Amino acid sequence: MSELAPLTGEPLALDLVNTRQTAGDLLVTPADLRTWWALEADRVPDEVPQELTEADVAAVRAVREHTARALDHVRRGAEPSTADLEALNQAQRAAPAIDELAWNGSAVVTTRRRDGSPGRRLAAHLAEAAAELLTDPAVTGIRKCEADDCVMLFLPTHPRRRWCSATRCGNRIRVARHYRRHRTD
Repeated sequence: MSELAPLTGEPLALDLVNTRQTAGDLLVTPADLRTWWALEADRVPDEVPQELTEADVAAVRAVREHTARALDHVRRGAEPSTADLEALNQAQRAAPAIDELAWNGSAVVTTRRRDGSPGRRLAAHLAEAAAELLTDPAVTGIRKCEADDCVMLFLPTHPRRRWCSATRCGNRIRVARHYRRHRTD
């Protein structure tokens, strides 16, 4: 994974899209995917597997690309492509979720399980997260970071938020602005 840490803490589908950064792609190898998965572990149902394959990375990257294109349209109030929506639907179908019933000694409990490889299960979960975000009325509030060299998206919790991260782009912009005001020629 790149020296630049991924932006996390946005809706899961945005965190996924934000793995495509100006500095490069943060999901290139199975090790990259494992690192990102570990960062998102509290929001992903499966444990981070020890072994991931290139096919696992490809499945997650495909969901990311379709999510990014669909979000680009939907956040502007435009219709997303049928191909992107169908690809997200297919990713969910590739590892459908089943509520497995069991007796715990005193009551019937359910555990959500998926079939398939770790990457397909993760891709299906991420496609579900994309579906939730794409259908959320808040999707039109998603913004692109105002830093010229940043491509990150975020859902602002404050109406005056301008950057993906105050510590990442916000500080850099403020320092540059200060430098321009105080430099001597």
